Amino acid sequence: MTDGGDSFSITAPAADAPATALVFASPHSGDLYPDDMGAAPGLSCASLKSAEDALVGRLIAEGPRRGAALIEGRIGRAYVDLNRDPSELDPALIEDLEGPVGAKTAAGYGVIPRLAGDGTPLYARRLTLAEARNRIARVHAPYHQALGEQMRATRATHGRAVLIDWHSMPARAVGAEVVLGDRYGSACSARLSRRLRDLFEGLGWRVAQNHPYAGGWSTQRWGQPDEGYEAIQIELSRKLYLDETTLAPNATYAKTQNALSRVIAALCADDWSA
Repeated sequence: MTDGGDSFSITAPAADAPATALVFASPHSGDLYPDDMGAAPGLSCASLKSAEDALVGRLIAEGPRRGAALIEGRIGRAYVDLNRDPSELDPALIEDLEGPVGAKTAAGYGVIPRLAGDGTPLYARRLTLAEARNRIARVHAPYHQALGEQMRATRATHGRAVLIDWHSMPARAVGAEVVLGDRYGSACSARLSRRLRDLFEGLGWRVAQNHPYAGGWSTQRWGQPDEGYEAIQIELSRKLYLDETTLAPNATYAKTQNALSRVIAALCADDWSA
């Protein structure tokens, strides 16, 4: 494992695993919150952690065993959101800024969120622009530099690099177990989206596409098929594996992990090179 300090860790493919053009990422599974966050007094731990993709990195551990490197964010999403454009700073939270900003940032969920996943305000103060830039430089930039290095090295070896960006969604979010986000068909081949849909539906899971999650900044950044890069975001319903109150594995965690391991094994066995 490569330790990227505060920002990330990378689990390299197993030495005996077949090579693949796939790269796995879990940007929101981090659960560390630096002391300098300065969150609102009285903010509950449950609210602070409510946007985490808890346990997702563990769920997809089959990836490296099957040849796909896995990069995981280490810092909690409430501190810095690794799946947001680093320029999406919120003037309602950060001093000395003016708009306009994107819809998600205006709603409180920019690269440095103003609100927790459950809608609770994270701060009783405004952040300085220096604080915001320091967080991005210390956490966001190293993660994306490492992801970029992994993608470019994979393309150099296989002629193509395919990012599978793994996430989780609240059980209440949609009436499906999985949402595939491929930026409305622009970020990857139809073959990849169709293959993932078939694999998940083969488990008896309901699959939605692009609604309400079409793919975040990583999918947008790396979804460039004409340049030899593809990307797709996968959102898994937390009801499949997680007690959303305690963030501990629920009664179906082992069943879900086994099912995902089968999906990953089948995906990695396919040839995704150019």
